[in-house]
Amino acid sequence: MMTKQASRLTFFLLVAPAILWLGLLIVLPHVEILILSFSERVAPRIYAFGFGNYLEFFTEPLYWRTFARTAFMSILVTALTLVLAFPIALYIARVAQGRLKAMLLLLCLLPFWVSELVRTLGWMMLLRETGVVSYILRAVGLADQPVELLYNDGAVILGLVYGGLLFMIVPLANALESLEQSVVEAGFDLGGSRWTVLRRIVIPHAMPGIVAGSIIVFMLTVGNFATPVLLGGKNGLWFTEQIYAQFITRFNWPQGAAFGMLLLLLSSAIVWLGLRLTGQSLGTTLKQA
Repeated sequence: MMTKQASRLTFFLLVAPAILWLGLLIVLPHVEILILSFSERVAPRIYAFGFGNYLEFFTEPLYWRTFARTAFMSILVTALTLVLAFPIALYIARVAQGRLKAMLLLLCLLPFWVSELVRTLGWMMLLRETGVVSYILRAVGLADQPVELLYNDGAVILGLVYGGLLFMIVPLANALESLEQSVVEAGFDLGGSRWTVLRRIVIPHAMPGIVAGSIIVFMLTVGNFATPVLLGGKNGLWFTEQIYAQFITRFNWPQGAAFGMLLLLLSSAIVWLGLRLTGQSLGTTLKQA
């Protein structure tokens, strides 16, 4: 009996920090934001329960159009990141060996030694009218005057894909490393082409890593603030900018809380849909992540 009680006490002491961390820093703030989102200002410093903040979202075209644009762009960035990261992860996991593999992983990790803001400012220096890219285009004769490559959707997508590449490569490489070479050779021995082996063997085996990387990149993208604002300028129209404006600029915390809950609902729904479409479980995905 004492042994069981000691085991239970030990287990409780081990999980208590995690429970406190989740409860105090994640669950309680979200509960408070949810409650705040249903508060309507009826007088200065006087609030009442209501759905006005959510109705404001649906009745103002700027809000729901920005919301839909953010969702579409985040899915597009996730897909582009997956397309770019898959061959890199496949080469790292299946071809590169020893020091070459370590060097490639280091090269992927190197940009993240600085903050996201510094990386975004670096892209601004490269893409601005007097930047390196504009100079190269003029030097090779592709442009006869300075080219402004900032403040458009292309610059925003470029910055977001660059920021999410590592978070897609690592889960993919982790999943692909466990693929037995004999299984791939058996696919070729049975007459399968490179495309067939890739489609029928490699991609299904890497699916947990694909789902894990896609979830991470999508969550980072849909909640990003600095990259869309700095690279997109006034044309960025990212929903996190609307949340920031409500909280900081307009001091309308209930409206900002409602927008935050809508963004959380969007990300959760898309993650759930992705898991259902791929037939993956959340536990398997977390292991790959």
